[in-house]
Amino acid sequence: MNPITFIPLYMERVWGGREMAAKLGRPLPGSNPIGESWEIVDRDGAQSVVSDGLLQGKTLHELWTDQRTEIFGEHHAKSAPRFPLLCKILDARDRLSVQVHPPAEIAPKLKGEPKTEMWYFLACDPGSLIYAGLRHGTTRGHFEQMLRRGAVEDCLHEAPTREGDSIFIPSGRLHAIGEGNLIVEIQQNSDTTYRVFDWNRTGLDGRPRDLHIEEALLSTDFGDFAPQIDHVTDGVLAECEHFRVARHTITTPALVNPPGDFALVTIVAGRGLCGGRTFAPGDFLLVPAKDSPLLAPEGDSCTVIVTTIPQT
Repeated sequence: MNPITFIPLYMERVWGGREMAAKLGRPLPGSNPIGESWEIVDRDGAQSVVSDGLLQGKTLHELWTDQRTEIFGEHHAKSAPRFPLLCKILDARDRLSVQVHPPAEIAPKLKGEPKTEMWYFLACDPGSLIYAGLRHGTTRGHFEQMLRRGAVEDCLHEAPTREGDSIFIPSGRLHAIGEGNLIVEIQQNSDTTYRVFDWNRTGLDGRPRDLHIEEALLSTDFGDFAPQIDHVTDGVLAECEHFRVARHTITTPALVNPPGDFALVTIVAGRGLCGGRTFAPGDFLLVPAKDSPLLAPEGDSCTVIVTTIPQT
């Protein structure tokens, strides 16, 4: 089978910009700041739709429901009723709110969904950084005190970013993306985010954005101090029960998915050839489990990140 590609869903965000056009050559809608492109999604309110080929017009949910074994492999026959991952590109021209996602044991009590994710940095402006976890010595009491003062930044661990870095963000970890980062995000299929602080700014409608302080405090791991950004050249970037993400440099035609399984492939450097098509940085493609096509570099090499779902 040929690789399957989907139409991106672009989301306006107050902290977004137009870097997906400038750096990835994408035609963006309108003129407002675009903060997110939902590349792979199967939710009630958002659906990836196949962009071309024999499956053009079908939704990801239809593929997952009607052609699961053929496209995704027998290993996933008894998996969740919806495709369990959500993949995005984020363009942070301004820093995002300080936020947290609820752990699995907390989420049902808050009527939310747990979300563990990872970030891969496609491009970073000089001096860019992220906030992840707490500074050593920060207690919940001190955090709440600084929150009342509007000085949460003093409690957060900062880490500089550079192209090709990555970081794992488990549920319960406080985090915020700083300005100047263009990021691939792989996450559980969840859209539950609790904002604890938003730098005292307003949304696109001119009003302060909603905060979820009580929920965020209940969800936060206050023993999570100073997590480090990973500098992996090739190999596993993140691995948990929900996803496995690895980076590979392709120099000769290669099968990138496990035998009998599918893979989501994101081009991060160079250009790749698959199924008679050329793919550029930022492109996502689903390599199906059945009759999987090879991925080859256009030129000497291309670099990809490959996302799979661990077999249970």
